[in-house]
Amino acid sequence: MPADLREQRLARLRLLRSFTSFAAPAPRPEVAALAAIEAELDGCTRCRLSEKRQTIVFGVGRPDADLMFIGEGPGAEEDRRGEPFVGRAGKLLDRLLDDVLGIRRDAVYIANIVKCRPPGNRNPQADEVATCLPFLERQIAAVQPKALCLLGGVALTALFPDVRGIGAERGNVRTFAGTPVVPTYHPAYLLRLSGAGGERQRARVADDLRLAWKFVEETGAAAPTRR
Repeated sequence: MPADLREQRLARLRLLRSFTSFAAPAPRPEVAALAAIEAELDGCTRCRLSEKRQTIVFGVGRPDADLMFIGEGPGAEEDRRGEPFVGRAGKLLDRLLDDVLGIRRDAVYIANIVKCRPPGNRNPQADEVATCLPFLERQIAAVQPKALCLLGGVALTALFPDVRGIGAERGNVRTFAGTPVVPTYHPAYLLRLSGAGGERQRARVADDLRLAWKFVEETGAAAPTRR
């Protein structure tokens, strides 16, 4: 090969390597998977909940979180801001995470059974749950949490249709797609309570959070997410 042609090829190779060195790294698999699911839901009109929603409330938090929370559906504030658990119930959940587990909101992943607000904050209906549930299942598979915590009876019966009510099931451990599941009361329920009864129920929720966190600790993955 002539020297000048060889030098041209080497120059092009050096230039290509210089571009490659500045290229953005590929996103982590869980980040890419969540982004793909969210993109697929963009502008969703698969069920009637799309008719009155303001925003699709996908999910928020650490994409590879060890602990994942699943609630019922967006409320008014969540619908306005496009983020789950940002109203009064969300602020209580934040305090519980801090007080009980010593972790921040951004250390966990939070999603809902349905992504659009049911009118008047009613419970999502069976066909609405069935429409949205496959997307939640894909979120769980993308995050791969070490434990799931279900907040309230709607989330519980969406994943386990044959169970008793949340009062009977809270604190018990089930398994969903190979992941330990701990059901507990929804923070909105705790906000409606007062006095000694409210304190008892908050103490039970605290116990449930510790139980869910126990599964995280057993994997040896808890240290990076604690403060």
